[in-house]
Amino acid sequence: MPEVIRLLLCDDHEMVRAGLRSFLDLQPDMEVVAEAGTAEQALALVPGSRPDIVVLDLVLPGMSGVAALVRLRQDHPDVRVVVLTSHSGEDAVLSAVRAGAAGYLLKDVGPRELADALRSVAAGGSPLHPQVAATVMRRVTAEQRNPLTPREAEVLRLIARGLTNRLIARELALSEKTVKTHVSAVLSKLGLADRTQAALYAVREGLIGDP
Repeated sequence: MPEVIRLLLCDDHEMVRAGLRSFLDLQPDMEVVAEAGTAEQALALVPGSRPDIVVLDLVLPGMSGVAALVRLRQDHPDVRVVVLTSHSGEDAVLSAVRAGAAGYLLKDVGPRELADALRSVAAGGSPLHPQVAATVMRRVTAEQRNPLTPREAEVLRLIARGLTNRLIARELALSEKTVKTHVSAVLSKLGLADRTQAALYAVREGLIGDP
């Protein structure tokens, strides 16, 4: 953990940035080294300001926060990114986490909680707002229960309805070779030996749906 945590703030609302700066600059172990109102500005400022952490909103004019996060992780892998936003929907949360966010906080977080979270990130932690953590855990649990992609799940449902690979290909407008690849993936991911076991699994898990 650095002696002084260097911060770059990226939010399109000047008043938000001013409020963050006024509090964070009072912390003896923190320094706001740059501010940006857009993702493009933040990306341009990183090389010269050398922040340890970028505090990033997701909704920005021009390039989105998630797109900026992806670029930051690619171009500056040593810089950690903490999302600070008002959006807690599943799509926003999962997109940011999968893009490499080191932390995800909502703007209702208290000042001291924010400072503690930034210290945690600087020390290698990954703080999540409780509401965000619940969203991530729900998705992880769902993916553990059914690790299939949406397309693989479609193929499994059609297997359970008794369709051959050729009929599945026709139903989904895919090549028969692609269907065979999906079938193999379904069996491998679910640890099943054959199509019969796959059909039984789909029935047991209630995945067949209406024909």
